[in-house]
Amino acid sequence: MRSCFPIPSARSYKTRGIVLRARPLGEADRIIRLFTREHGKLDAVAKGVRRAKSHFAGRLEFGNECDLQMHHGRSLDVIVTADIVYAPWERLVEPERFTVAQLVAELIDAFCEPDLAQPDVYELLSGMLAAIAASDDPRSLVPRFSLRLLSSLGIEPPIDTCVRCGKPFDTDRAWVDAQAGGFIGASCRESWRELIELDAADVRNLADLVAPRGAARATLHARPRVAAAIDEIVMHHLGRKPKAAS
Repeated sequence: MRSCFPIPSARSYKTRGIVLRARPLGEADRIIRLFTREHGKLDAVAKGVRRAKSHFAGRLEFGNECDLQMHHGRSLDVIVTADIVYAPWERLVEPERFTVAQLVAELIDAFCEPDLAQPDVYELLSGMLAAIAASDDPRSLVPRFSLRLLSSLGIEPPIDTCVRCGKPFDTDRAWVDAQAGGFIGASCRESWRELIELDAADVRNLADLVAPRGAARATLHARPRVAAAIDEIVMHHLGRKPKAAS
């Protein structure tokens, strides 16, 4: 007996994703780079999205989080439908917020491998875009985000021990050694190298940045030298300065 219910196609699937960027394809389509909860980073085609009467109009803007119906294609998957879950676009178009959001998207795009589900990174990205949209000083949020991203990837620097010798800092100061991927103490620092020096207040601020949200000492904002130090470590792992940082 034939069932009266349609059998879902093995070529179709649903996922939730955030738009990282897009590029034109042909006269009316776009290739959308998504970071999805279930499938990680992927590229998919939005057909007809550049037409004035497209049913995708306003839905696949940068930073939008959508529930997506997808169809497996030969080379690229195709976006069939997109329903907005959260749309920070109107707030993100403000120049400073847009620049910071672009930087965040660039780091996610650069550090995360295609087709690898990373739900913790997805939640980090979603929360960060919401925080940027609500903040009057979005740039100050980047250092904590960067440390949390490196932590999710398993490459975060230790913040209370020397990255070279593994011992606790022998003074209340530390220096950032980007080539070593972290912070070093006085005994491992070569005097001839010019490194960013963190004083006692900076070291405390660094520890407060990595404290869990809700902890009494947790902070979202980095001191200037701490922010510069974290930028150096991110550039070391990335192998270049992020384009959006310029």
